[in-house]
Amino acid sequence: MNIIVPMAGMGKRMRPHTLTVPKPLVPIAGKPIVQRLVEDIAKVCGGDIDTIGFVIGKHFGEEVEAHLLTVAKSVGGVGKIFYQEEALGTAHAIYCAKQALVGNVIVAFADTLFKADFQLDVEQDGIIWVQKVEDPSAFGVVQLGEDNVIREFIEKPKTFVSDLAIIGIYYFKDGEHLRKEIEHIIDNNLKDSGEYQLTRVLEAMKRQGVKFYPGEVEEWLDCGNKNATVNTNKRYLEYIRDDKLVDDSVRLINSIVIPPCYIGKDVKITNSVIGPYVSIGKKTDIADSRIDNTIIQNESVIRKANITGSMFGSHSVYDGKARNLSVGDYNRIEE
Repeated sequence: MNIIVPMAGMGKRMRPHTLTVPKPLVPIAGKPIVQRLVEDIAKVCGGDIDTIGFVIGKHFGEEVEAHLLTVAKSVGGVGKIFYQEEALGTAHAIYCAKQALVGNVIVAFADTLFKADFQLDVEQDGIIWVQKVEDPSAFGVVQLGEDNVIREFIEKPKTFVSDLAIIGIYYFKDGEHLRKEIEHIIDNNLKDSGEYQLTRVLEAMKRQGVKFYPGEVEEWLDCGNKNATVNTNKRYLEYIRDDKLVDDSVRLINSIVIPPCYIGKDVKITNSVIGPYVSIGKKTDIADSRIDNTIIQNESVIRKANITGSMFGSHSVYDGKARNLSVGDYNRIEE
């Protein structure tokens, strides 16, 4: 099984947290979004992972590339880096990793996480991960036939046709067929809204007899903006609450941690109440604070804070009082 993870986007909706770190490397419960995604896909696959192709921008840098290769190795795969120099649509992003479009392929866009209770049936032609949503007009949806085969893909329907939204993860039994169809739309400059879209490719494959089935997930977790990411962190901590989440090196001085919380290496917490649903990165120092439902990244300093539903980047400093914050890397706030 090969996995392709397009992740070259700028993550503008997540600023300031994506000014120094690509969005897929923002941590959720102590691990980057992309690592959580790859691990969860590996569980659903149930088989061997061969190549994991990460489609990134060249500006991401060597440190990010090295980290992605480590992520691939952690699930038994071989990581490869591919570059998308210009944002030309979802199909174009996948095609940037055309060398990995061989055999069984999963494509997973790195701005969403999921929880699923099904095993991937690799004998099916294709599987589209979906979840029921209350307002399908904001999503691409699938319409099913009586045989549970996907009959139609509809982008942001104005009238109700289905409540099964596509979450951005796809399985293809024949990666070469997918590559051929993407090549066709690029060679013939077949664009939708100025871009090469995967939906057009799926429709073409369906007309040629490929049968796509839905893979319905239990929960779809968005990481598109600060509030959604904080909520996803909360949900993940609930999922893994029985794991060991507090490192042995953590120093608690006259403080209480209300689980579930993730607390990384060499964190110091003094005269504070932390939790529930807080993730704290390594070497962070917190004092005289009450914090819940918040993500704090590495090597930050928090003083006299009363915060909830917030997000702090690495190397940030906060000294004051507030309830809802979005503080980027290296920022300093004093009140």
